[in-house]
Amino acid sequence: MTAQPLQGIVVLEFSQYLSGPSAGLRLADLGARVIKIERPGTGEAGRKLAIKDLWVDDNSLLFHTINRNKESFTANLKDADDLYVIKQLIAKADVLIHNFRPEVMGKNGLDYASVQHINPRLIYAEISGYGKKGPWKDKPGQDLLLQAMSGLAYTTGNSGQAPVPFGISIGDIIAGAHVVQGILAALIRRQKNGKGALIEVSMLESLLDFQFELLTTYYTTQQQPLRSAVANGQPLLSAPYGIYATADGHIAIAMMDIHVLADTIGCFALHAFHKEDAFVQRDAIKTALAVHLQQQPTAVWLRMLHNAGLWAMEVLNWQQLTTTAAYQTLQMEQVVLAADKQIVTTRCPIRINGKRLMFDRPAPQLGAQNESIRQELSAAMK
Repeated sequence: MTAQPLQGIVVLEFSQYLSGPSAGLRLADLGARVIKIERPGTGEAGRKLAIKDLWVDDNSLLFHTINRNKESFTANLKDADDLYVIKQLIAKADVLIHNFRPEVMGKNGLDYASVQHINPRLIYAEISGYGKKGPWKDKPGQDLLLQAMSGLAYTTGNSGQAPVPFGISIGDIIAGAHVVQGILAALIRRQKNGKGALIEVSMLESLLDFQFELLTTYYTTQQQPLRSAVANGQPLLSAPYGIYATADGHIAIAMMDIHVLADTIGCFALHAFHKEDAFVQRDAIKTALAVHLQQQPTAVWLRMLHNAGLWAMEVLNWQQLTTTAAYQTLQMEQVVLAADKQIVTTRCPIRINGKRLMFDRPAPQLGAQNESIRQELSAAMK
């Protein structure tokens, strides 16, 4: 039997797209009952956010991957009867998550101050783009825009090149993870004192925290960290740290003594540099190394480096990665059954007492649990 530490916890998810739903997904993976509150007729906007035009039934593949193992209840928050039912749910819930603009929930009387009167034990968690105050509070909280405005796009790519965004929605996912951390902390606190809590996370703050190494350096020196002109891996680290082309692919080389590296792979041009110049002269060092590494295939270099105990790895694409024994040992894939179709997706990365958390329950059809939830509420009132 798979461990479910949050079994019995009820979560109401007023969320769309990625940040809020990713938080709900992790709580569902951990055993919580997650009920998506959606608009009648259309549902949350993520249902129609198709990546590469991939669909399962009437919903996008992306929606299915981030909303598995949840329930769906539709309600028009402007309708008095529907709003009454939502407040009944809030009275019985443990957690409420939303990632709407700061004023949206307040317009419907569902802001934290209002729902405290309904359920003072409720953990109320909200994700915004830039926080609820300040001149940026009404800007669109979209991941690429946050990467641009937070400075994150200047950590990737070589100097002299345009800023480079991450290839994933990193701001959404990190903000979702941070709100889960806050919710779990608040649940522990509530167990001790019986009180609810307001958890606030903004994508901007999450991305700033993500850059704590770089920002701490900037606060101290008041100088912008500089990316390498060649094989930039991390702006604060010296040569040889970075990714280099080989005769048949690419290799990632981590921190190491440049003279030990020189002797290990026969790149004697590196002896022209002093060890203490590994940062000051990093572009020249990396240029010499880049030329040398193109002379042999990746496997040749890895054999030399690993035999010497030096840190280096081949750069793999997903096709290469998934065929490795190391990947297969992890058993990261799980199958979700949706509309008679098998969707292979990733599982929760957490193991508890050695057990992997896997659930094949698909994302819910819009309003699929309306009747059963209404019956539950009606029975509870008798």
